Amino acid sequence: MTTFGDIVYQLGGVPVGTGFGSVGLAGGDVYFVDVANGTSAGDGSKPDAANSSVATAYGYTTSAKNDVVVLIASGSAWAPAAALTWANSYTHLIGTGVPLPGEGARARIEAASSADITPVITVSGTGNLFSGLKINNMHDAASDSGALVVSGSRNCFVNSMIFGMGSTTAGARAGSYSVNVTGRENYFERCTIGTDTVLRAAANGELLLWGSGPRNSFRDCKFASNSVTAGKFMVKVNVSSGDMRSTIFEDCLFYNYATDHAGTLTDAFSITGARTHDIILKGNNILIGIDGWAANADTVEAAGPAPNAGYGVALKLT
Repeated sequence: MTTFGDIVYQLGGVPVGTGFGSVGLAGGDVYFVDVANGTSAGDGSKPDAANSSVATAYGYTTSAKNDVVVLIASGSAWAPAAALTWANSYTHLIGTGVPLPGEGARARIEAASSADITPVITVSGTGNLFSGLKINNMHDAASDSGALVVSGSRNCFVNSMIFGMGSTTAGARAGSYSVNVTGRENYFERCTIGTDTVLRAAANGELLLWGSGPRNSFRDCKFASNSVTAGKFMVKVNVSSGDMRSTIFEDCLFYNYATDHAGTLTDAFSITGARTHDIILKGNNILIGIDGWAANADTVEAAGPAPNAGYGVALKLT
């Protein structure tokens, strides 16, 4: 039996109301990826012709046309053999499945331990939407590991989990990270950055920020780690490379787990370089398993008392 949906596909479109939001109204082509059921020969034009590779589907897209790659959730993760550079602009990657709020999405991109690549994805393009994804790196070589580099600007990440230290070996490297942002005016909402399941035993950071990237924002995000290393941080900021201006954290949770809650991190933020910036804590930001915000707390701004003098909530469970 031919259905309305079949006719739409035959006419070169996709069914109305697919959940792509505003990017679905921009007229771009849609390409489907299904790791569990797709094939390497699939043209991606509809779900039952899905390709099995995100990299291949990305290769079908055209920059600045608002094309969409749809990664269909399943029990299988796409395991890239090499790092993927998302250089196109206005080209989007949408994960389908249960809309978990930034934790455990089943539309997964996972670099295997045997691949030892870093990072998993570099987003160098502009104006891209990434939604409903899990991006992680199981890198286990004795070298720095990371999941996502954002060198482009004005990209948006929603309802996604991103962690770059999937092994204790990677967690023992000072240069490892989950997300590294060097671009400007990028936005993260309802994302989980890091994970509390893998021990970190080095002075690394879940999120790296640089002076070259002003006006980035994080809203309703969870930053997670598992560490008792005093020099381990949730966010490492290096402003020596440019005028960073402002970075906003609104209603975010900074959560560090330690076995039996045996220890806490000293500070959530490590800030180096001359003060050319403001870290702005907006709304209700919460610390758990972390004693304070930053050693140089005058670089962290909040509405109310100074951050290390009572702003927010810091808990140590005993």
